[in-house]
Amino acid sequence: MNQDKHTKKRIRSTYGVNKRIRTSVNVDDLLVAKCENGSFVGREREGVLIYRGIPYAKPPVKDRRWKRPEPPEPDDGMYEAYYNGNSPIQTEWPTEVASYYPQSEDCLYLNVWTSPTETSSGKAVMVFFHGGSYGWGGTADPLYDGFNFVDRHRDIVLVTVGYRTGLFGFVDLSRLPGGAEYFDSPNLGILDQIESLRWVQKNITAFGGNPDNVTIFGESAGGGSVSLLPVIEEAKGLFKRVIAESGSVALTFSKKECAAFTEKLLKYTEVSSVQELVNLPTSDLIEINEVLNAYNNFPQRNGHFIPFNPLKAYAGGMTKDIDMIHGTNANETNYWIGEIGGLVPYRYGMHVKFENDIRAMSPENKSRVKRFLKTRKDLSLWKITEFYNEMMFRIPAIKQVENHTKCGGRAYMYYWNMPSTVPFRKSCHAVELAYVFRNRAETIYTGMPADEKLSDMVSDMWAEFAKTGHPGIPGVPWKQYGKDRQTMVFSDKPKMHKVLEKQRRILSLLPDFKINPSYADLDVNVPFVYKIAANIAIVIGLLCVLLKALHDLKRDDD
Repeated sequence: MNQDKHTKKRIRSTYGVNKRIRTSVNVDDLLVAKCENGSFVGREREGVLIYRGIPYAKPPVKDRRWKRPEPPEPDDGMYEAYYNGNSPIQTEWPTEVASYYPQSEDCLYLNVWTSPTETSSGKAVMVFFHGGSYGWGGTADPLYDGFNFVDRHRDIVLVTVGYRTGLFGFVDLSRLPGGAEYFDSPNLGILDQIESLRWVQKNITAFGGNPDNVTIFGESAGGGSVSLLPVIEEAKGLFKRVIAESGSVALTFSKKECAAFTEKLLKYTEVSSVQELVNLPTSDLIEINEVLNAYNNFPQRNGHFIPFNPLKAYAGGMTKDIDMIHGTNANETNYWIGEIGGLVPYRYGMHVKFENDIRAMSPENKSRVKRFLKTRKDLSLWKITEFYNEMMFRIPAIKQVENHTKCGGRAYMYYWNMPSTVPFRKSCHAVELAYVFRNRAETIYTGMPADEKLSDMVSDMWAEFAKTGHPGIPGVPWKQYGKDRQTMVFSDKPKMHKVLEKQRRILSLLPDFKINPSYADLDVNVPFVYKIAANIAIVIGLLCVLLKALHDLKRDDD
């Protein structure tokens, strides 16, 4: 708890409001970036220019709530760019540090790091979209601070983007009375990302960047986002390369799956139309978002904006002109041991979720899952954990990349196996971020400062890929992914390796690998719960027998 309070204090202490600068104030021309929606004045730190809280769209408030983003108005004013923009509305959560930063519906801002020592306007641009299950996250998270990355890579312009999350970014209002005008509501966060990329195209030259050489990258929901953007028509031409960390097109929902969030929202608010929702005060919606955040949606596969089958779009060649790095971590699911309160609730929750998920499978697919579990020699809990590592992360990533490369696309795969020192976390979800950004002191996932040599190597590879499309660096070549399935394994000694276990092929035959991650409405009427109840009943029975024996013994003594 004390650590949590310290984190809140640290993050909130960075808050400020960017103001308009009077024309009479003298400003160092080196710090001014002239954009279409204003001139923004950053700060300089050790040769790196930092711009925070630049608006890339109109605030999505009032009549623009739950509407697609609109480009900002042209502006010839001059503004401070000293402070991060507001975090999107979300529930405060210890591992989502940006949730402790002030929140607002007015959250469509981005940050830029660049260097004046590289005066060419042809620098490669990297645009990062944060993770957080599409319900959390923000640019104020110090894990995503770009200073250390750009300090090492002065020929890169780095951008981090905030977008709408949860109730404000991914709720389907299209079926409600008045919902015709809110057709985009299930995918607003993705539309925000596209709008930010349009802003980058128009304005990044002011920071020394080349709009024709943009790489988008992200982790978790961010990895899912950058996997989806190549199959969205509106995003065409806005970027050249993709780095997807622990996220794929599998992190999406069907229209049917999105309905649960909408139904809960209507039941909780007792409204009957979109207009009534629009009229609700922000304070009410903040409370509602917190109550319902267990039902948060992922982007919706609606057949219009996002294809019904994004993998089929990859297979059809829609992404073949995009260069791609895609990777997963060895122990992705171990991340949730901490998220749900420790090993005991994790053990219970994972068994219940597993039995819920396989209940809906066909007998043939259930048989495949059981065959996979039999190939694992460890305890039941870790067998199930590995099942979710494969089904939610690794197999979707492999299928996405294989569909991409079969159509002529170029791709590189990695497998992160450098562990955390946090108990039970191992090489969990998000553990690589401190390495990528070179923010070695941010130990929330790593447990201890990230290894400096590996951090420098990984950031060099990401930067090299952004510049050239090839992530290999001197002394560490990285072979393109193909039929031989060569994969870069990141550990204390990174090397190429064929990472494809035979038992994975059993699961890869499953026709539908998209598992809904929601745990809010799990049915507890499953064998695992019955087994626990039976064991508890046995223990209680034994205790009763023991107590009766002790009572009889005491009576005999008397």
